[in-house]
Amino acid sequence: MPPLRTALLQSSGRLGDTAENLKQLDEAAARAAQGGAGLLVTSEMFLTGYALDLQDVPGLAEPADGPSAVAVGEIARRHGLAVLYAYPELAADGAVFNAAQLIGPDGTALANYRKTHLFGGFEQDVFTPGDTPVVQADLGGLRVGIMICYDVEFPENVRAHALAGTDLLLVPTAQMHPFQFVAEQLVPVRAFENQMYIAYVNRTGPEGEFEFVGLSCLASPDGVTRTRAGRGEELAFAEVDPELLAASRETNPYLRDRRPGLYASLA
Repeated sequence: MPPLRTALLQSSGRLGDTAENLKQLDEAAARAAQGGAGLLVTSEMFLTGYALDLQDVPGLAEPADGPSAVAVGEIARRHGLAVLYAYPELAADGAVFNAAQLIGPDGTALANYRKTHLFGGFEQDVFTPGDTPVVQADLGGLRVGIMICYDVEFPENVRAHALAGTDLLLVPTAQMHPFQFVAEQLVPVRAFENQMYIAYVNRTGPEGEFEFVGLSCLASPDGVTRTRAGRGEELAFAEVDPELLAASRETNPYLRDRRPGLYASLA
């Protein structure tokens, strides 16, 4: 099974302008495909921007099968690569979720994830937390999982993915100053201790009251950061190699040596 070349779109797009952000996604998908990528991953809330006024979020939110999903499907199909995009999802009952959806290279929806751990007052005031911690899809022979930002900072969350067989964990994020150590240190450790690849894709620059730090990365199960973006707009590439994954899992015994009976108090 060949490696899956993955493109990380480190960008904040344009705040409140879904049409412009879809245009930027289309342009990035063209560059990613030209660079040999089979998967493109965006930052958290890429389609609308993150630092929105509370009253604007419901009007920008869309169903998982709404017009933006159709547009992203067309982008994926036209450029022949899968796309993981992040957006505010409007549910049938009117609830709004901080969500991310994986679209396959044929334009079909593969998985939709709702952020389970909401960060700070803004998110908790406007979004409903999701209640499904492990959402997965198969892509290019890999088991792909999805999380969003703060979710990856809970070790139980990532371990649940490891136990469910996730090979590549996609994490759109809106990581802000002064928490850059998450991108620099925590994410590679999560990849190593759970024996998986993690694609952590951030926003960048000032937006409202926030200063996003960039530093998007793809970390591998041997603890090595295979690519690391800087602080500005960037399209970074790295390989997700099934052979390295298998060899690392054979060498590292974390999951085999677990003693779950000792951990009952964690729940």
